[in-house]
Amino acid sequence: MSFEQRVTVNVSGGIADVRMNRPDKRNALDGAMFAALVEAGEELKGRNDVRVVVLSGEGSSFCAGLDFGSFQQMAGGAKSDGDRQPAASDMAPGRITHLGQQSAWVWQEIPVPVIAAVHGHALGGGIQVALGADIRIVHPDTQMSVREVHWGLVPDMTGTLVLSRLARPDLVKDIVFTARVFSGLEAYEMGLATRISDKPLDCRSQSRRRAWRKGFDQPPFHAAGGRAVRRGTPNHRQPDRQAQSGRGRHGQLRKAQNGFRRPRIGR
Repeated sequence: MSFEQRVTVNVSGGIADVRMNRPDKRNALDGAMFAALVEAGEELKGRNDVRVVVLSGEGSSFCAGLDFGSFQQMAGGAKSDGDRQPAASDMAPGRITHLGQQSAWVWQEIPVPVIAAVHGHALGGGIQVALGADIRIVHPDTQMSVREVHWGLVPDMTGTLVLSRLARPDLVKDIVFTARVFSGLEAYEMGLATRISDKPLDCRSQSRRRAWRKGFDQPPFHAAGGRAVRRGTPNHRQPDRQAQSGRGRHGQLRKAQNGFRRPRIGR
């Protein structure tokens, strides 16, 4: 697969073991990583032999966020079209998400449960990729942050939409406005982490993976009602109506893409 230099995918026994594979850079996001995450997710969407996806990072971190060393290339600053690397702003025909957004949102589009095993660091784009998963198993000492505002950027990878579903609005505003670093334990207390574990990567082991599959291979996960509960969508049979009304996932995503509103000072 073309994306294997950045993301590896191993499917065995119904389990897709997906690993960001740039440990020397703490799995930082460059154009190739954005593209690889999207390609891996898109491939898994079409596989009938996958019952659960485990998303993690090789090395000491889940994902340390944006690789500023490649920022110029991601902004389209390569010398020629032939040398141009994928950019976070690239938009595929027919999509409402650009490449950076889709690297996090694609995990929401996969029709089976996605588990993120988070350790080390999950900063900026890294925490937004983790938020794309259905379940997050996090080490209590993981350093986490919606870091974009610290760098003068907007957290526009769809993470703020998911945050608004998981935590109180004032807590979401606090971590986004301040860009502060918080622990995995605090993430659990806020509702951003599903479980705390001293060994979150153990869910990649064969015994743990079998346990996950046993749980997710049972009804109602293959029924429309079970998928609706897992995704938080009231009725999967009427996606167009939901999108038009703004209640469906695509309608909510369009609202999130209108931009993140900064607080007005001195008003």
